[in-house]
Order: sequence, then C-alpha cells, then structure tokens
Amino acid sequence: MQFEKSDLLKTLPKQFFASLVAKVNAKIAAGADVINLGQGNPDLPTPDYIVKAMQTATAKAADHKYSLFRGELRFKEAIAQFYLTEYGVTIDPKTEVAILAGSKIGLVELPWALMNPGDTLLLPDPGYPDYLSGAALGRVNYETVPLKRENDFLIDYSAIPGSTAKKAKFLYMNYPNNPTGAVATTEFYEQTVAFAKHHSVGIVSDFAYGAIGFDGHKPLSFLQTPGAKDVGIETYTLSKTFNMAGWRVGFAVGNADMIEAINLIQDHLFVSIFPAIQDAAVEALSNTQARHNAVKSLQQTYESRRNAFVSAVREFNWEPYLPKGAFYVLMPVPKGYTSAEFADLLLTEANVAVADASGFGDKGEGYIRVGLTIDEKRLVEAAKRIGQLAVFKA
Repeated sequence: MQFEKSDLLKTLPKQFFASLVAKVNAKIAAGADVINLGQGNPDLPTPDYIVKAMQTATAKAADHKYSLFRGELRFKEAIAQFYLTEYGVTIDPKTEVAILAGSKIGLVELPWALMNPGDTLLLPDPGYPDYLSGAALGRVNYETVPLKRENDFLIDYSAIPGSTAKKAKFLYMNYPNNPTGAVATTEFYEQTVAFAKHHSVGIVSDFAYGAIGFDGHKPLSFLQTPGAKDVGIETYTLSKTFNMAGWRVGFAVGNADMIEAINLIQDHLFVSIFPAIQDAAVEALSNTQARHNAVKSLQQTYESRRNAFVSAVREFNWEPYLPKGAFYVLMPVPKGYTSAEFADLLLTEANVAVADASGFGDKGEGYIRVGLTIDEKRLVEAAKRIGQLAVFKA
C-alpha cells in the first residue's frame, strides 16, 4: 500500500534550515573542513546551575508523572516574577502565561488558535522562515512587511497600505531580529501599539533573542510599552538565553484572550512538557544572581565574537550591517551574485557555510547571514578564507 500526504502537508513551504544542513553535511561527508556559520544553534553549554537543577528534578518521582495540561503553576509564577524583575512588567501567572515546548510551537500554532482560513497575517520580510509554516498550517493568507536597512530593519507602519492594514488580523515582529541583528526602540514599540489599536491588529512579538544585546544595550520587551498587553503577546525561549536549545522550553505572555486560545489548542495537542524540565526552568529564571552572571557571560562572548569577525572582514573592505543584538551578522553580497549563488560559492570554494538570507524572504536577497555560534578562532579563519576569494581580490 502507498499513502499520499494530505493536501495540507503539500501546502507547507520547503524547510529552509533542513536544506541548509543537508548541503553542509554532504560537504563534510566528502572530507572537507567546513566552518559552519549558517546555524542558529548555540554552541555553548547550558549553565551548570541549571543542569544540576535538572539532575535533581529527574530524581523526583513526582516529576515522572504527567504534567498539568497547561504547565506547572510554579513555572508560571517564575515566569511572572522574571518579567517583573527584568522588565518591570506585571504578568498574571494564571491567565497571562502559556507554557510552550519551545517558542516555535507558539508561533506556528497561533494561526490555528486565533485565525480562520482566509484571514490575513502580516509577516516581516526578512523573517524567521517557520512563520510561513504557521500560515500554511492555519490556512490563512499572509502579506509581508518589508524590513529595510535604511530604516534599521524596523517596520515602517506608514508604508503599510491602508487596505492591507484593514484586513490584517495579526502581525508578527522579531527584535532583536533574525537575520539582521536589528533591535527595537521605545518609539518603535509605541508606534506598534498605536498601529495595532488603530487597525484592530493583534501583535505577536517574537523575543527569542531578548537576552542578547551589544554595546551596553539591553533589548526592550514589547510588553514594557504602555498598552502592549491590550493588543498582543510576547513569546520567549530559554534556548538562546540559557543555551537550552535541545531542552525545548519556552513560553508566551501577555494578552489573556490570546493566551487562553493558545492554551486551549495545546490542551488538544500536548500534555505540557516534562515536569523536570519545568523545574530546571524555574531555577534558570529564579536564581537571580546565577542568571545575571550567565547572561552577562553570554553577552560578552557573542559581542567579542561579533567584534572579531567584523574586524577580520573589514580588513578586505567587506562592510557588515553592524548588529546590536541576537547572534548574527548580516553581510552584503558582492555585485554579480544572488544570495544563493554567493552562499554556494563560499561553501564550494572556501568551505564556509552561511545562510542565504533570501531564505528568510524576498527582502533578504542581497545578503547572507553569518552565525556567531562558533569560537572566535574559527570565525576569524572563516573570514580569512573568504577574503582569499577572487571576488574580493578584484
């Protein structure tokens, strides 16, 4: 017997990151020493205090039972306290928190929970490719909002046509931004709330890189903006802040109606996440001194890596968009190449893997994304290999 995929699965976009990994692995299998700058997978270990908390929790018999469907209250209370301490934002742990097995789940399932087929979702371009997966699975329409370098990759609300804003139901945004490294300002978030209220558009702030800011800049939470909880939510993941990508733990906070919808759909999809992971996450967020030390070390590491790579590429006059957050550097593609062609050239001739930024949307064309999830020595070596290519010798 043969079984055909459903019509729904056939509508899904090509998984961009899976294709990138396959290319890199093929090159490595052929014996090449590939420096992989294409990934967004943290290379640093989870802080020891969190690992120890997890080891303790896994020995508790109670943690081997089913979690509560909507997650443990102790974890929700830790999240609320974290937002109060870190951002001055008051969160009701019982009605304004949804536990997620990684923030990707919340971003992908939200159209199922809060939209109907044919509704319109506004997505940033360039933006995280899996936003498109959510639109496809929810069978909703989407329109893209361009992020332009001349506007520091912030959404220009005045450029969104009135007809588009009128039919939109939700808008996704992501700062610090993947793939650009741009960060939001207080004024921008105030404009976002005003836009949302004027057009009755719900806001979804993807705050995955919320802990990573450079040059003394602490990224702002959207929920710090007056009126933000009236119009939207924010998703957060422990993957980047605590190098816990494989643990699959995150959350959404904010507007109670939106949170209830996410919780309800998850009642039918999951039984929350392993309680021991929730206990470790409580320790991650609640041990204030250890958390601050871990985040400070993380920021210093990525900033040092950014500076080392940027200095190395500037030696052959390749000028980046200097990121203020996240752990990526957006680099312009030399004239005569598309983003995909140049990414292939780097892999083929320099054994350096990067992400073709057009994979993040049409407005990513003309750029590649370099990940800082590798040590400084290899970052500098990658820059030197690239600098030896003929395109930079002309």
